[in-house]
Amino acid sequence: MRQPGLRVGGLTVGAVLRGVDLTVERGQIHALRGPNGAGKSTLLSAVLGEIPFEGTVCRAAGRVGYVPQRFTADAALPWTVRDFLALARSSRPAFLGTSSSVKAHIDAMLAAVGLGDAADKPLGGLSGGELKRLLFAHAVDPLPALLLLDEPAAGLDAVSTERLYMQLTALKAQGCAILLVSHDPLEVADQVTQLREGRVVA
Repeated sequence: MRQPGLRVGGLTVGAVLRGVDLTVERGQIHALRGPNGAGKSTLLSAVLGEIPFEGTVCRAAGRVGYVPQRFTADAALPWTVRDFLALARSSRPAFLGTSSSVKAHIDAMLAAVGLGDAADKPLGGLSGGELKRLLFAHAVDPLPALLLLDEPAAGLDAVSTERLYMQLTALKAQGCAILLVSHDPLEVADQVTQLREGRVVA
Protein backbone atom coordinates (compact mmCIF):
# COMPACT_ATOMS: atom_id res chain seq x y z
CA MET A 1 0.00 0.00 0.00
CA ARG A 2 1.36 3.40 -0.96
CA GLN A 3 2.17 5.99 1.67
CA PRO A 4 1.16 9.63 1.24
CA GLY A 5 3.92 12.06 0.35
CA LEU A 6 1.55 14.98 0.71
CA ARG A 7 -1.92 15.32 2.17
CA VAL A 8 -3.81 18.60 1.99
CA GLY A 9 -7.13 19.04 3.77
CA GLY A 10 -9.54 21.94 3.56
CA LEU A 11 -6.81 24.24 2.28
CA THR A 12 -8.06 27.82 2.17
CA VAL A 13 -6.06 30.92 1.23
CA GLY A 14 -8.26 34.01 1.30
CA ALA A 15 -10.48 34.00 -1.76
CA VAL A 16 -7.85 32.28 -3.90
CA LEU A 17 -8.22 28.71 -2.58
CA ARG A 18 -11.31 27.44 -0.86
CA GLY A 19 -11.43 24.08 0.89
CA VAL A 20 -9.04 22.14 -1.34
CA ASP A 21 -8.43 18.47 -0.53
CA LEU A 22 -5.53 16.71 -2.24
CA THR A 23 -3.36 13.63 -1.68
CA VAL A 24 -0.15 12.74 -3.49
CA GLU A 25 1.13 9.23 -2.82
CA ARG A 26 4.77 8.20 -2.71
CA GLY A 27 5.70 6.82 -6.12
CA GLN A 28 3.02 8.87 -7.88
CA ILE A 29 2.97 11.76 -10.35
CA HIS A 30 0.01 14.02 -9.60
CA ALA A 31 -0.77 16.82 -12.06
CA LEU A 32 -2.53 20.00 -10.97
CA ARG A 33 -4.36 21.69 -13.83
CA GLY A 34 -6.60 24.69 -14.31
CA PRO A 35 -6.84 28.08 -15.99
CA ASN A 36 -4.75 31.07 -14.97
CA GLY A 37 -5.91 32.37 -11.61
CA ALA A 38 -7.27 29.01 -10.48
CA GLY A 39 -4.90 28.93 -7.49
CA LYS A 40 -2.37 26.34 -8.65
CA SER A 41 0.78 28.28 -7.76
CA THR A 42 -0.83 29.50 -4.55
CA LEU A 43 -1.38 25.89 -3.51
CA LEU A 44 2.33 25.15 -3.98
CA SER A 45 3.24 28.24 -1.96
CA ALA A 46 1.00 27.09 0.88
CA VAL A 47 2.53 23.59 0.85
CA LEU A 48 5.97 25.19 1.08
CA GLY A 49 4.85 27.31 4.03
CA GLU A 50 5.54 30.56 2.18
CA ILE A 51 2.08 32.04 2.79
CA PRO A 52 -0.48 31.80 5.62
CA PHE A 53 -3.37 29.41 5.11
CA GLU A 54 -6.22 27.64 6.86
CA GLY A 55 -6.60 23.87 6.80
CA THR A 56 -3.96 21.16 7.05
CA VAL A 57 -0.81 20.36 5.08
CA CYS A 58 0.94 17.11 6.01
CA ARG A 59 4.19 16.25 4.22
CA ALA A 60 6.15 13.03 4.42
CA ALA A 61 9.39 13.24 6.39
CA GLY A 62 12.33 14.06 4.18
CA ARG A 63 13.53 16.66 1.76
CA VAL A 64 11.21 18.78 -0.39
CA GLY A 65 12.43 19.73 -3.87
CA TYR A 66 10.90 22.71 -5.67
CA VAL A 67 11.11 24.12 -9.19
CA PRO A 68 9.41 27.54 -9.36
CA GLN A 69 7.62 28.83 -12.43
CA ARG A 70 9.91 31.85 -12.54
CA PHE A 71 13.40 32.47 -11.22
CA THR A 72 15.47 35.57 -11.91
CA ALA A 73 19.23 35.29 -11.79
CA ASP A 74 20.96 38.58 -11.06
CA ALA A 75 23.25 39.21 -14.03
CA ALA A 76 25.41 41.47 -11.85
CA LEU A 77 26.50 38.58 -9.61
CA PRO A 78 29.67 36.83 -10.83
CA TRP A 79 28.22 33.36 -10.26
CA THR A 80 28.66 30.49 -12.66
CA VAL A 81 26.34 27.51 -12.95
CA ARG A 82 28.86 25.42 -10.99
CA ASP A 83 29.06 28.08 -8.24
CA PHE A 84 25.26 28.00 -7.88
CA LEU A 85 25.12 24.23 -7.45
CA ALA A 86 28.22 24.12 -5.24
CA LEU A 87 26.64 26.41 -2.64
CA ALA A 88 24.45 23.59 -1.34
CA ARG A 89 26.89 20.76 -1.98
CA SER A 90 30.22 21.89 -0.61
CA SER A 91 31.17 22.10 3.05
CA ARG A 92 34.28 24.20 2.43
CA PRO A 93 34.24 28.01 2.27
CA ALA A 94 33.60 29.38 -1.22
CA PHE A 95 36.92 31.26 -1.30
CA LEU A 96 38.76 27.92 -1.11
CA GLY A 97 37.14 26.77 -4.34
CA THR A 98 35.22 23.60 -5.13
CA SER A 99 36.73 20.19 -4.44
CA SER A 100 37.31 17.75 -7.28
CA SER A 101 34.69 15.34 -5.90
CA VAL A 102 32.02 18.07 -5.74
CA LYS A 103 32.97 19.23 -9.25
CA ALA A 104 32.55 15.68 -10.56
CA HIS A 105 29.17 15.37 -8.84
CA ILE A 106 28.00 18.69 -10.31
CA ASP A 107 29.21 17.70 -13.78
CA ALA A 108 27.11 14.51 -13.52
CA MET A 109 24.07 16.52 -12.39
CA LEU A 110 24.41 18.87 -15.34
CA ALA A 111 24.94 16.07 -17.85
CA ALA A 112 21.72 14.42 -16.66
CA VAL A 113 19.70 17.49 -17.69
CA GLY A 114 21.54 18.21 -20.91
CA LEU A 115 23.70 21.02 -19.54
CA GLY A 116 27.03 19.23 -19.66
CA ASP A 117 28.78 22.18 -21.28
CA ALA A 118 27.25 24.87 -19.06
CA ALA A 119 29.23 24.51 -15.80
CA ASP A 120 31.31 27.65 -16.38
CA LYS A 121 28.54 29.77 -17.90
CA PRO A 122 27.43 32.86 -15.96
CA LEU A 123 24.20 32.08 -14.14
CA GLY A 124 22.65 35.30 -15.40
CA GLY A 125 23.45 34.38 -18.98
CA LEU A 126 21.33 31.23 -19.15
CA SER A 127 18.26 31.08 -21.36
CA GLY A 128 14.87 30.43 -19.76
CA GLY A 129 14.96 26.77 -20.74
CA GLU A 130 18.52 26.29 -19.48
CA LEU A 131 17.63 27.92 -16.17
CA LYS A 132 14.60 25.66 -15.78
CA ARG A 133 16.76 22.57 -16.36
CA LEU A 134 19.33 23.84 -13.85
CA LEU A 135 16.65 24.38 -11.20
CA PHE A 136 15.33 20.87 -11.84
CA ALA A 137 18.82 19.38 -11.39
CA HIS A 138 19.15 21.27 -8.10
CA ALA A 139 15.68 20.23 -6.87
CA VAL A 140 16.17 16.50 -7.33
CA ASP A 141 19.65 16.20 -5.77
CA PRO A 142 19.59 14.63 -3.27
CA LEU A 143 16.42 12.64 -3.93
CA PRO A 144 13.46 14.45 -2.36
CA ALA A 145 10.57 12.75 -0.59
CA LEU A 146 8.27 15.32 -2.22
CA LEU A 147 8.92 17.20 -5.45
CA LEU A 148 6.87 20.28 -6.37
CA LEU A 149 7.12 21.70 -9.89
CA ASP A 150 5.38 24.78 -11.25
CA GLU A 151 5.12 24.55 -15.06
CA PRO A 152 8.40 22.59 -15.33
CA ALA A 153 8.18 22.19 -19.12
CA ALA A 154 7.69 25.91 -19.80
CA GLY A 155 10.52 27.17 -22.01
CA LEU A 156 11.82 23.68 -22.82
CA ASP A 157 12.19 22.34 -26.34
CA ALA A 158 10.74 18.96 -27.32
CA VAL A 159 13.92 17.01 -26.55
CA SER A 160 14.32 18.60 -23.11
CA THR A 161 10.63 18.05 -22.34
CA GLU A 162 10.91 14.36 -23.21
CA ARG A 163 14.03 14.09 -21.00
CA LEU A 164 12.14 15.77 -18.15
CA TYR A 165 9.25 13.32 -18.33
CA MET A 166 11.66 10.37 -18.39
CA GLN A 167 13.39 11.75 -15.30
CA LEU A 168 10.07 12.24 -13.51
CA THR A 169 9.16 8.63 -14.26
CA ALA A 170 12.51 7.50 -12.82
CA LEU A 171 11.97 9.59 -9.67
CA LYS A 172 8.51 8.08 -9.29
CA ALA A 173 10.04 4.60 -9.44
CA GLN A 174 12.32 5.60 -6.55
CA GLY A 175 9.32 6.47 -4.37
CA CYS A 176 9.27 10.23 -4.81
CA ALA A 177 5.87 11.93 -4.50
CA ILE A 178 5.55 14.42 -7.36
CA LEU A 179 3.05 17.27 -7.64
CA LEU A 180 3.36 19.39 -10.75
CA VAL A 181 1.41 22.27 -12.21
CA SER A 182 0.69 21.99 -15.91
CA HIS A 183 -1.70 23.57 -18.40
CA ASP A 184 -1.34 20.58 -20.70
CA PRO A 185 -2.55 16.99 -20.32
CA LEU A 186 0.30 14.76 -19.18
CA GLU A 187 0.62 11.14 -20.23
CA VAL A 188 3.06 10.54 -17.37
CA ALA A 189 0.55 11.65 -14.70
CA ASP A 190 -1.04 8.95 -12.54
CA GLN A 191 -3.67 11.34 -11.22
CA VAL A 192 -4.99 14.75 -12.23
CA THR A 193 -6.73 17.35 -10.08
CA GLN A 194 -8.52 20.17 -11.86
CA LEU A 195 -8.86 23.53 -10.12
CA ARG A 196 -11.23 26.31 -11.11
CA GLU A 197 -11.73 29.52 -9.14
CA GLY A 198 -9.91 28.06 -6.16
CA ARG A 199 -11.92 24.86 -5.89
CA VAL A 200 -11.41 21.26 -6.98
CA VAL A 201 -13.79 20.53 -9.86
CA ALA A 202 -12.44 17.17 -11.02
